[in-house]
Amino acid sequence: MPVSRWKLAAWHFSPGAINRLIPPWQDVRIERNEPLQDGSKTVLALKVGPIRIRWIAVHENVKVGEHFVDRSIQGPFSHWVHEHSFLEKGDHESELRDSVEYALPCSSISDFFMGGKIRRDLAQMFAFRHRRTRDDLARHAKYSHSPRRTIAVTGSTGAVGRALCAFLTTGGHRVLRLVRGSSPLGPDEIRWNPNGAWDATQLEGIDAVVHLAGENIAQGRWSEARKRVILESRALGTKNLAEAIARLAKPPAVMVCASAVGFYGNRPDSTVDETTPRGDGFLADVTHAWETALQPVEARGMRVVRMRIGIVVNARSGVVGALRLPFLFGAGGRVGSGRQGMSWIHLDDLIAAIQFAIEEQSLSGPVNAVSPQPVAQIDFARALARVLHRPCLAPLPAPLVRLLFGQMGTELLLSGQCVHPKVLLAHGFRFGFPTISEALRFEFGRS
Repeated sequence: MPVSRWKLAAWHFSPGAINRLIPPWQDVRIERNEPLQDGSKTVLALKVGPIRIRWIAVHENVKVGEHFVDRSIQGPFSHWVHEHSFLEKGDHESELRDSVEYALPCSSISDFFMGGKIRRDLAQMFAFRHRRTRDDLARHAKYSHSPRRTIAVTGSTGAVGRALCAFLTTGGHRVLRLVRGSSPLGPDEIRWNPNGAWDATQLEGIDAVVHLAGENIAQGRWSEARKRVILESRALGTKNLAEAIARLAKPPAVMVCASAVGFYGNRPDSTVDETTPRGDGFLADVTHAWETALQPVEARGMRVVRMRIGIVVNARSGVVGALRLPFLFGAGGRVGSGRQGMSWIHLDDLIAAIQFAIEEQSLSGPVNAVSPQPVAQIDFARALARVLHRPCLAPLPAPLVRLLFGQMGTELLLSGQCVHPKVLLAHGFRFGFPTISEALRFEFGRS
């Protein structure tokens, strides 16, 4: 690992580590995650086929900076002891060693039938965990000279928000989650109201705000009422947040706001970058209004980054999560002509780009958060089919898309653009997953 033993251990002892270590191809819910100390517990709910199994592990032999042990007291194994050891290799290098002893129920019989698969699954899981740990540590090490920050995040319950909050806490930052609703507030949670008055004074003097909240644009056909909800959730919610922050006596230094590559409209014949003007269509109108709503904080003199995000590659959500089941049943293939551009970014590269936007003070304005290698829709489908070991033969003709999904299908499925991350590359950002094959292999444990 590219950091000292103490930093490696601190990463594992942070509350966000367990979220970062769960493989995305597994359906696992974290029910309880107590701070690491002797006798504390972690409770997970694993989905195995149609049922959920609770896995309860107690932490033992915890020695800060050196090691700890997880011992299963309930779960799918009759015996499971996992020792995490952190070994010094030099001033800026360490070794992570995972040692696991396990036994299956009815071990002699189950090992005969399942032993090989269990060993392959464990090897797959630890390859993923070690790659992600190493990548996260390297990202944090780049900014080790910077102070630890207090960062407020909206949309923290979404796939991107959860990953970002976990990633930031493993870097030692404090995360304040801006939440809606009336449920009791948890630690470091602040109530906010995107549609009305709220008290923003708890944001006084913090370092940064990351605004991710917004209505899901792919949920249901776009009736006029639905389009109004989508527009207001972004434009009015962002304006409300920006105005509240702008009124603070000591506002944050930077605000990073999610936007989308839909800003460019349908661009079938050219590559676009941050200098390209706004395109046509509902999504282009929404993203323009979304970005314009940031004017109050810009007028206040804050640095503002408009993060125009492409399709986020994540096995459990978004486009890839929605396509996973159809592809597993052999129903994946070309949509429309298949030639429409798909500008995408791996989830880990996206949260790294958000970190980059917070830390790099020369970065402001529109920033395309996309891989430098966009693909045609048919190539995206073929790459996903290869990773899932399925055919890519089932077309979805354009007339059927329009019939089933209306305007939403036209703009989301039949339109596209090839977007270039000119600003990120010019500022020295490095992508961990530049190709769609690399991104999908990592997400499904095929690396």
